[in-house]
Amino acid sequence: MTDPVLNFVTCPDAHGGHRMAYWQWGNPDAGHVVLCVHGLTRQGRDFDVLAQELVRLGGDAIRVVCVDVAGRGQSEWLKDAALYQVPQYAADMLALLAQLQPKTLDWVGTSMGGLIGMAVCGQPGLPLPVPVRRLVLNDVGPSLQWQALQRIGTYVGKTGHFESVQQAADAMWAISSSFGPHTPEQWLALSKHMVRPVPGAPGHVQLHYDPSIGDAFRTLTPEGAAQGEAALWGLYDQITAPTLLLRGAQSDLLSPQTAQAMTERGPRAQLVAFEGVGHAPTLIAPDQLSAVTSFLLA
Repeated sequence: MTDPVLNFVTCPDAHGGHRMAYWQWGNPDAGHVVLCVHGLTRQGRDFDVLAQELVRLGGDAIRVVCVDVAGRGQSEWLKDAALYQVPQYAADMLALLAQLQPKTLDWVGTSMGGLIGMAVCGQPGLPLPVPVRRLVLNDVGPSLQWQALQRIGTYVGKTGHFESVQQAADAMWAISSSFGPHTPEQWLALSKHMVRPVPGAPGHVQLHYDPSIGDAFRTLTPEGAAQGEAALWGLYDQITAPTLLLRGAQSDLLSPQTAQAMTERGPRAQLVAFEGVGHAPTLIAPDQLSAVTSFLLA
């Protein structure tokens, strides 16, 4: 399979609800679901390479579901920008899982997707169809480095205006080189799903997401971040699923100290670090693919 199937689920919110898109790979009737959730400014097609590898290895027994979190990709934008936060995203995942009805469930979360995963896995009373069996946290933990949050805040919400997909890809690489080495072909493949047409400007594109996704992010203060950190550690400590923690060895978001602490408390994550990569591994390089697939399909 070279292309996923685009589906939608209606998610409740305080303003009448919204549609969230998700991309499905593999056997649509398979009981085992791997749910992949992307980072702050990204979208579900980030996981194309990982999804194809999981389906290749797992055959008809697996389906891989890659969401476009609300406000991104093919999903609707929220009427209230204040809802662009983890509690709403986690509620949306519950609505999706109620529609999917998996018999077994794994979770792969990159950056923001990992925070959503902690919110879902760290609250045992949530109405999940089944508990999360295995959890992959990609370069994220309960403690996030303030300098990295400030760095991300400098570009989130700036959706730009580009004359071509290649121009947009070049601009994204300027702020994403910490993702690690990629060939031009790999980066263009990652970038082509990151844009949408500019209305009234044929051939021109802009980034795919609602600029308002950054509003709540930019109002964050060090005091607010500290309060959020305490809450996230509380969630992490309640996770019981076997957990794989991936870290870019040069990550400025997930510190070595936080990663080490995550191996010693809560689910006692298994830690794998990738040299030459910062925030965040894109799960395209063979060693990154192998780490995830061997953990999920062991």
